[in-house]
Amino acid sequence: MATVILVRHGRTTANATGLLAGRTVGVSLDQVGRDQAALTGDRLAAVPVVGVVSSPLERCQQTAQFILDRQAGSTYAPVDLDLTECDYGQWQGRTLSELATEDLWSVVQLQPSAVTFPGGESMAAMQARSVAAIRRHDAAFEAEHGPGAVWVAVSHGDIIKSILADALGMHLDLFQRINVGPASVSIVRYGTSRPSVYATNTDAGDLSWLSNNIHSSDAPVGGGAGQQAPRT
Repeated sequence: MATVILVRHGRTTANATGLLAGRTVGVSLDQVGRDQAALTGDRLAAVPVVGVVSSPLERCQQTAQFILDRQAGSTYAPVDLDLTECDYGQWQGRTLSELATEDLWSVVQLQPSAVTFPGGESMAAMQARSVAAIRRHDAAFEAEHGPGAVWVAVSHGDIIKSILADALGMHLDLFQRINVGPASVSIVRYGTSRPSVYATNTDAGDLSWLSNNIHSSDAPVGGGAGQQAPRT
């Protein structure tokens, strides 16, 4: 299958002040977030991506644009509602410090599969829709561009954590063990037998090796020699 680069949006004004933005309209990147997104765009400039699929929320589309601006030529850039933020319902717009006093907070931390946010979405439904969207786009990009295709999905922290948990074969109740920082890059390849996770939560490092096709879905015994950057 193709290879997907999962990118979280850069830091926002809400992140900086400890607010749970959720699906609030108009939450944009702050200057730190713009710098983070620009760095991610620079890291991905060496990788010819066949598409950049984004959550419809402003902060993700802003981050996606930094990536698109550094790609050569025109790149397919659709928006997918299934990659949008979790619907936190009545939690949306409240401070994290206040939410931490709610009884539901401990359930979110320890048993997220049992959580439905009041007036909002369940975390299990969030994972189901986002994983289905990633797999759908991945199959479509491979069908059109071949198994060497590399594409980008720009989304949100909990969304990407739930996608990575699925790829790692982890129960949703364990997904809080995964960290996904602003503008971070995680890399997954959906092979014929199982997904392979090549990176999680990276904010630095050369990604030009992604220009080479990942040939096998089999795991090398002993760990293998790793990925090699193309010669320049």
